[in-house]
Amino acid sequence: MTERFPILTDTHALERGDQIAPRFDDNGLIAAVATHADTGEVLMFAWMNAEALHLTLTTGQAHYWSRSRGELWLKGATSGQIQQVVETRIDCDQDCVWIKVRPQGDGGACHVGFRSCFYRVVENGRLVEHPD
Repeated sequence: MTERFPILTDTHALERGDQIAPRFDDNGLIAAVATHADTGEVLMFAWMNAEALHLTLTTGQAHYWSRSRGELWLKGATSGQIQQVVETRIDCDQDCVWIKVRPQGDGGACHVGFRSCFYRVVENGRLVEHPD
């Protein structure tokens, strides 16, 4: 599925060019961070394969690859927390994707029920829930 995207070997073209040429890891995955388009809050981290990235770019809805289930998933397909993509960025060496999204449904992103997947803070060596 990576044939959807070119492979650039020229560093200048990769880092400064206008071609989308994501560098997937040995498992065919690229890291993806989703933030709230209006608040900047980090909502979640996930993985994308080439198909998930392609679908995200073409449909305007966030798609990811579930390593635990071994399958493609449309974020919110069952929960209603569809993530409408407002902007997509790729880092300098094209091995990480940042999507700015507007969550639908109840506005959450976490399958545990929190607005963000980062709802715990490390305090004195323990995890403490801070849902704000």
